[in-house]
Amino acid sequence: MKYDTETRPHGVSSITGDVLTEAMPWIKKITGETIVIKYGGSAMEDPALRAEVMADIILLKIIGVNPVIVHGGGKAISAAMKRFDLPVEFVDGQRVTSPEAMDVVRMVLTGRVNQELVEAMNEHGNMAVGISGTDAGVIVAEQADPRLGRVGAITRINNLLIEDLVAADYIPVIATIAIGEDGGCYNVNADVAAGHIAAAIGAHKVFFLTDVDGLYEDYPNRDTLISAMSLEEARQMVEDGAISTGMIPKLRSCVYAMDAGVKKGHIINGTTPHALLLEILTDKGIGTMVTGDGDPEAAAPLGNFAAKLIENREA
Repeated sequence: MKYDTETRPHGVSSITGDVLTEAMPWIKKITGETIVIKYGGSAMEDPALRAEVMADIILLKIIGVNPVIVHGGGKAISAAMKRFDLPVEFVDGQRVTSPEAMDVVRMVLTGRVNQELVEAMNEHGNMAVGISGTDAGVIVAEQADPRLGRVGAITRINNLLIEDLVAADYIPVIATIAIGEDGGCYNVNADVAAGHIAAAIGAHKVFFLTDVDGLYEDYPNRDTLISAMSLEEARQMVEDGAISTGMIPKLRSCVYAMDAGVKKGHIINGTTPHALLLEILTDKGIGTMVTGDGDPEAAAPLGNFAAKLIENREA
């Protein structure tokens, strides 16, 4: 009889066991909860990074978390517009979107980026469903500024389709194209959309994946990374304009979502390997966490298995 005698060349590191042990209480706290993840930046552009992030999201689903993914695709849109000889213009950090550019935005976000994310997740099982904000009127907007053309300011979120998908154990992957109050389509900021969606569906947490490690008190001095701040501190930072332009919509969306009842907001570096898992399932986390000052966290309605996991959770 032949036995398999191969082992790991250096054995199993005790660090691996420590990490798994550290994750257990956090898994018990997060199971059954819905989280919104705004996905973007370089982690979206690099195929290997994208595959890793999508696999981590599937793992979160397997341990009982209900992820909702919201994405933009700024770099891909700019590249496509150049191929079509359309001007790439920005006003106050927002893309000028002519009717012709809007066609390209829809093509890139719904026809390419959304499908790439869905395919990457569905390599691990058929759990992801790609939708646009125009589907079932999920995201409704009006013109934000005549100078910007078809750029929308969100007026409401119709959350029924998202909640139906979550209830059916699917992972919604939402491209941030909005249906207009005027009947057309609008390009909306994905950070802003994530905050509005998190608020509308009563998410437990909202995450923003970006290209830096989090919020800095004095960017780019790495020693000034803010690991945690209160909601009021975040609100004051936005009002004071004390953050870089790219961080403004992320932090403002954290504030918006938490004002509506979302418990915590997180800004993390999506290019860090397994960033979501490290932020959610370890004691220290890796990015910036915004915490509320209100009542203790209430548990979400749970299935039978999740309910067993948290039976002994302290109030």
